[in-house]
This record gives sequence, structure tokens and C-alpha cells, in this order.
Amino acid sequence: MGEARPFGRYFDDFEVDDVYKHWPGKTITEYDDHLFCAITMNQHPLHLNAHYAETVSQHKRNVVVGPLVYALALGMSVPDVSGRAIANLETESLLHTFPMFHGDTLYAETLVLDKKESKSKPDRGIVGVETRGYNQDGEEVLYFRRKVLVPKRGSIEDQPDRPTPKPQPQG
Repeated sequence: MGEARPFGRYFDDFEVDDVYKHWPGKTITEYDDHLFCAITMNQHPLHLNAHYAETVSQHKRNVVVGPLVYALALGMSVPDVSGRAIANLETESLLHTFPMFHGDTLYAETLVLDKKESKSKPDRGIVGVETRGYNQDGEEVLYFRRKVLVPKRGSIEDQPDRPTPKPQPQG
């Protein structure tokens, strides 16, 4: 049996201009959209009411609520960008560039923009990234920039507080 694979990257692993293509994509269902709207108390009929969307909206169909698209793209980036994060420091910008509809599939990729060592703590650094989301047709649907505080290699345990397996009884 192999060793456990660490989750996420250390500060040392990031290189400016690297691109991480996040996998897998996610098809956004009507249920996903309605559940997210219910959880966040967003009751806009553009997301929840097919008749309204067909008769009143410019797209003539339900549009997936933007914060869900952002949350999914952000979540897709976690293993590659912030899996080891000490903190997500800020989201500098967020722009929805094209709508997503029920049944569309979201894909995302992240570009490393910059990195700098912390001035106050030598065991960490700040990584700036830009994540772009695309639909199944390759149309960009959103992009956002953020800064993440990430530890340097050797500054933390790979899997803190992981229990040691007990020996199994023989026979």
C-alpha cells in the first residue's frame, strides 16, 4: 500500500504562469440550482420559475444563479490552489461573463499570477491566482481573482491529527 497523497500545494510548489486545469467538470442540474437558491434564500423567479423565465427573461429559460457557478468553480480549484491554505485572504474581482443554464457543464482552470513570501512569518506566502470557468462549449462564464495564504514545505504536517490505524486481529 502506498503513502497517503498530500492534499493541496505548498507555497514552494506554485510557479508564476502555471495553469491548473481542474477536473472533473460539473453539470449543473435544475435541482442543484433550486437547492442553492433555497439554502441562500434567493427567490428570484429567473432561477426558480420556468414560466417566468420563458415569458419575461431575455434568455427564455432559467438561468443558474451566479453565486452557485462561482462556488462550484472555487470548489473545483481547491485541490490545486487552496487545499493547504491557511486562509483565503481576499477575492479581488469576480465577473460573470456569460450565463449558465440548467444542464450546462462547468469546467474551470486557474492561472498563477504572482507569489510573494510573507513579510511577518517566514513559514508562509501569498499566492495570487485567476480562475476562469467555461461551459461545455468553451464559452467563458466567469472569472475571479483571489489571494491565498499558503504554508511553505516543511512548516506543517501533511495530515495533522490523522489517527494511527489499530492492528487487525489475525485469523
